[in-house]
Amino acid sequence: MNNTRLKDLPSVDKVLLHIKDNISIHDRYMKYLINCELSSLRADIKKGVTSKTSEELLEYIINQVYIKSAPRLINVINGTGIVLHTGFGRAPFHAHTLRKIADRMEGYVNLEFDLLSGKRGDRQVHVREHLSAICGSESSLVVNNNAAAVMLAINELSQGGEVVVSRGQLVEIGGSFRIPDIIEKSGAKLVEVGTTNRTHIKDYENAITDKTKLILWVHTSNYVVKGFTKQVPLKKLIAIGKKYKLPVMVDWGSGAFLDMRSLDLADETPVNILMKYGPDILTFSGDKLIGGPQSGIIIGKNKFINLLQKNTLYRVVRSDKITIGLLEHTLRSYKSNSFSKDNFSLKMLTTSSNTLKNRGKKIIKYQSETKIKALGIKLEPSKVEAGSGSLPENKIDSMALSFRPRSIKVNELSKMFRCGSIPVVGYTSANTYYIDLKAVLPKQITTLAKAIKEI
Repeated sequence: MNNTRLKDLPSVDKVLLHIKDNISIHDRYMKYLINCELSSLRADIKKGVTSKTSEELLEYIINQVYIKSAPRLINVINGTGIVLHTGFGRAPFHAHTLRKIADRMEGYVNLEFDLLSGKRGDRQVHVREHLSAICGSESSLVVNNNAAAVMLAINELSQGGEVVVSRGQLVEIGGSFRIPDIIEKSGAKLVEVGTTNRTHIKDYENAITDKTKLILWVHTSNYVVKGFTKQVPLKKLIAIGKKYKLPVMVDWGSGAFLDMRSLDLADETPVNILMKYGPDILTFSGDKLIGGPQSGIIIGKNKFINLLQKNTLYRVVRSDKITIGLLEHTLRSYKSNSFSKDNFSLKMLTTSSNTLKNRGKKIIKYQSETKIKALGIKLEPSKVEAGSGSLPENKIDSMALSFRPRSIKVNELSKMFRCGSIPVVGYTSANTYYIDLKAVLPKQITTLAKAIKEI
């Protein structure tokens, strides 16, 4: 029988008395959390669906406040196999990299201060020459993401005018970011040319008028159209731009500094090769195949980069000191045709299946025979994607732990992993739960083994 009454609920002050000195958060936030729990319990009592004593109610509220006041942004084990997972912050960073950055970023930094002259400086100077040299461009500019880079460039180069784009390149990426929308918000008018599958040189030339201010070429990095298709090569499009004295801008999406084929990943043209064709502006993400922090990288000709930096929008989308510091560190991870271990993304993307297999064997060896049978654990070959729209057609070889539990449902097992002391996020397919090892950090192998053992 349910004997819980509304008067059994503790007051806010009583709960505060028990936990105030044990949780370091703002008083008003703590009261908010307590009131949320009280409201929820009050509703349950009125419905007659709870039978807790007054002591149990107090203990329950205290526990819930402890749980909900804990830091929200926490470390997770990425068992999806997707190294550049947008939901997990895309390019991962190694702890020792972050510690190096922390040592240099402690206190104050010379973000916009020229130590030689003693005068106001430019935050772009910390990465501009390094970035431009790697990309083979005259200059560069870093903003807070590639969407911002595209918007800033289109706004500056074509506000009040028309932007010519092939219909086959009017892409939508994650988060409903669409090229037509970004052109409209940038203050320009979109002029679509060609068809979804075929666009010719004459389509561009027929669309050019005295209102045309920019020709935009977009890399369809997150999908591929096959069959009866045709697109105007970038080299020829740049020739059209020169013929009609119009700037040509390239949104390259993921971007890459190295030839991905040399890493056995994909046929993705490095940005320095693209710059040899002579585009006026090229934009790409810093937190995908580059392996850096969330950022939008703009490279191109000096006169256009200078215009972009003078645009009012630049102030809105410029990068902060942490991003600049992390990006500079990422640039230092690149050599002529290789990368160092500091580039965690590329290191994980190129980890061999044999290495992953050995890690998987260690995890299974850590488990008891009873646990292995109960959860139906096996080690299987798998195929994964890089993630974030990068290299969508190119599957990467990997290894995954598969689970076919006897006594619980797969979705229940998935939730148990997600809600552990360190959350493990895998995926389900055909009534099987998988934890792919491609994106599991080497230092997390033991932690993952323990997480499985605790299930």
